[in-house]
Amino acid sequence: MASEHTAKAFDSDLQELTRLVAEMGGLVERMIVESVDALVRRDAALGKNVVAADAEVDALQRVIEERAVLTIARRQPMAVDLREIVGAMRVAIDLERIGDLAKNMGKRVTALDSDFHPLKLIRGLEHMTDLVQGQVKAVLDAYAAHDLPSAMAVWKGDEEIDAICTSLFRELLTYMMEDPRNISFCIHLMFCAKNIERIGDHATNIAETVFYMIEGQQIPDKRPKGDMTTFASAIPGNQ
Repeated sequence: MASEHTAKAFDSDLQELTRLVAEMGGLVERMIVESVDALVRRDAALGKNVVAADAEVDALQRVIEERAVLTIARRQPMAVDLREIVGAMRVAIDLERIGDLAKNMGKRVTALDSDFHPLKLIRGLEHMTDLVQGQVKAVLDAYAAHDLPSAMAVWKGDEEIDAICTSLFRELLTYMMEDPRNISFCIHLMFCAKNIERIGDHATNIAETVFYMIEGQQIPDKRPKGDMTTFASAIPGNQ
């Protein structure tokens, strides 16, 4: 009877961890969308909301970590049960980093004071954001459902995001060379594009965590990455 009670208590702890991760994921998804909306619409108030939301994300990550450590101490889980708890902690760390990246974009809204606002660049950034936000949502659903094929689809999709990022970067460089007055605006968009690309990397990390939780090992293949050399070499300070 005691072991049955322990199993139920462990399941309850695990459900609470999963619920907290889902809550954190929902917050972060909203931050991604709102940070880019704020940039596109030059909405400083929305940008500030995104920055403020990061504190809530950080607090949730701390709660998840504390609950996870407490559950390990109390229940002393083994094998797959332990991987579930470690998985929740790992996903929370990636979500916290995604929150930081969205917050950084929210902070840039007030810096975009230029009249220069080419639709093509903004559309490129929005398209990239839609893709990345879709990847984050898909991988969080895969985590909640223990759906390995869906997690692996996210893992393999990272290359497409890298390609769009590189293409957008080339466009930005062109605009900067055409008119020096565009430089400040383009630099801000460049950093935003890079932040979105890094959010995609964190979605890929979560996919790797799902693989670890289910299979009990790391993904044996090398992570698919697009060619970011053009991007990296052109960022000031990277030469």
